[in-house]
Amino acid sequence: MSTADKIFIENCRDIIENGYSTENEKVRPVWEDGTPAYTIKRFGVVNRYDLSKEFPITTLRYTNWKAAIDELLWIWQKKSNKVSELNSHIWDEWVGPDGTIGKAYGYQLGVKHKYAEGEFDQVDRVLYDLKNNPYSRRIMTNIYNFQDLHEMNLYPCAYSMTFNVTGNKLNAILNQRSQDTLMANNWNVVQYSVLVHMFAQVSGLEVGELVHVISDMHIYDRHIEMVKELISREPLPAPKFKMNKEIKNFYDFTVDDFEITDYNYGKSLGKIPVAI
Repeated sequence: MSTADKIFIENCRDIIENGYSTENEKVRPVWEDGTPAYTIKRFGVVNRYDLSKEFPITTLRYTNWKAAIDELLWIWQKKSNKVSELNSHIWDEWVGPDGTIGKAYGYQLGVKHKYAEGEFDQVDRVLYDLKNNPYSRRIMTNIYNFQDLHEMNLYPCAYSMTFNVTGNKLNAILNQRSQDTLMANNWNVVQYSVLVHMFAQVSGLEVGELVHVISDMHIYDRHIEMVKELISREPLPAPKFKMNKEIKNFYDFTVDDFEITDYNYGKSLGKIPVAI
């Protein structure tokens, strides 16, 4: 059984059996027909993935890992907010008249800040510290910039990464304020697992743990039966993750430098409604 499947099933069961319903609350999200999108939720979920042992992609159904990595590179490598520079349509609901998602995600990572060592954006600061100050306890990024929130078409969900080197292993904590469990859980886990692999390789480190902290982990009302069907399935063995070992510069990675082999998975759930 894939560890990612085991964690996902445990999370979903806990939410369904012990979660708090927002049905009687005033909620912001709505369905396409305008109906309020209620959830059942758990607060303060913490999941740990040992990336040195297994790549955490679920097998209960297919995770479109290539699209997930493409979005990761769009945010962290291109530092872009232009939807035209993304090869999927996952941001179409939030694109503005100027073709961007506002001052969100990649935009924030690309803003330069002054440090004693010079000017860096957040990504380049991480890369600098992993090579020059690997045991620093200050290696982190944060894209929840209060000054720019009013110019973001969607407030960041996964908003902060903290990196920590222990021995020769790179570990990281992903902080997420909110997560649509069915739509986004494994998508985010795959993305940030890949990011840790990338940063470790270009910094001459081994990959360690990804700790995923989710403040509000929820299942939408119209997803509950889908989730129940999904977690009733028998998980399959975890596939293998491969990355081009020749890449030593973070900005040289492309989607084609990653491969997931022996990936077997359950059937599709069909079209999943999205709350906006």
